[in-house]
Amino acid sequence: SKQWYQRRVRAMFGGVYSILPAYESDLFGTKYVGANHGKMLLFSSTAALAGPSTFLYLRGLSEKAAISDLVSKIDPAAFLEKFGSDVSALDTLVEAKTVTVAKLMEIAPSGVVDPTPFLYDTSFYSIAAAIGVGAVAHSLIRPVDPKWYEKVEDSTK
Repeated sequence: SKQWYQRRVRAMFGGVYSILPAYESDLFGTKYVGANHGKMLLFSSTAALAGPSTFLYLRGLSEKAAISDLVSKIDPAAFLEKFGSDVSALDTLVEAKTVTVAKLMEIAPSGVVDPTPFLYDTSFYSIAAAIGVGAVAHSLIRPVDPKWYEKVEDSTK
């Protein structure tokens, strides 16, 4: 069920965020783990806000391209009859949700492929590329070499 899935996702995020400070201290040392963790949370929050916005923007571009492609295959007279406006008003009609892919498919000539299943292709490929870049970047992270550790001065002298 949907609730089961949502609980599992929340549990995974909680698990990641609970072990993240220990992981960061293993990689970068314990002295600055607070500052490092703050930066990790900042960029994680930024990604949580920017990711969905980028996803929807890319999907919108794909939808506009699909609508333009469909309109180029449709007889202008059929478009005028269906929507009561000329093709030159396409942008206004799309913005008002008067023209949609589904409505265009009703007047499209037979043999025209419905682009609906492919609207998310660009979005998913872009997300997969970003995840791939993140995975490569993460694999390049190594613990700090001990020669770069801060020297602790002996206070008993």
